[in-house]
Amino acid sequence: MNAPLYKFGAFGDETSLVVAFVIGIGFGWFLERAGFGNARKLMAQFYLTDMAVFKVMFTAVVTAMLGVTYLAWAGWLDLSLVYYVPTFWVTAIVGGLLMGVGFVIGGYCPGTSVVSMATGRLDGLVYVGGFTAGTLGFALGYPAFRDLLAMGDLGVLTLPEVTGVSWGIVAFAVVLMAVGGFAGATWVERWMTAKADPAARAD
Repeated sequence: MNAPLYKFGAFGDETSLVVAFVIGIGFGWFLERAGFGNARKLMAQFYLTDMAVFKVMFTAVVTAMLGVTYLAWAGWLDLSLVYYVPTFWVTAIVGGLLMGVGFVIGGYCPGTSVVSMATGRLDGLVYVGGFTAGTLGFALGYPAFRDLLAMGDLGVLTLPEVTGVSWGIVAFAVVLMAVGGFAGATWVERWMTAKADPAARAD
């Protein structure tokens, strides 16, 4: 989160920890103000009554993507120097399912559970304890299943490479997806609200 300032020596290790702390506190504050420290609001996503999580996450993706795209076009960012995480499709599916099931059962993801705990919610504290224990267990057991984590290794993949179209077209397509997704999410919210409240449907 301090890149590229830290990487290029703008400040040292100690300062990077301070910067990371300040950014983390700010991120947590915005999450709490958005209501994402409350499991009820987060779970409303799965009941299709409040699509705020979808809208916020998609907005973050589009904002970052457009920022990177414009900086590259302006010559301020060399995309060839950007690090991409390799694709391991088997472990990605398994990890995604575990994350999704945990989200549905507990009502939090790791970040929102920390926000919940910080605001004094007991369920957030329990969730933080759970993922802390899971993280420790993963670290201790890593040597035993290290090879399993590399299953489905496809190397580094990007949408322009896979689809054979330019970065700009991919960015434009994602923006169109976001606009359509936001409109669809708003329609679903209204439909679910009307379904739950006949009086609202009549209006």
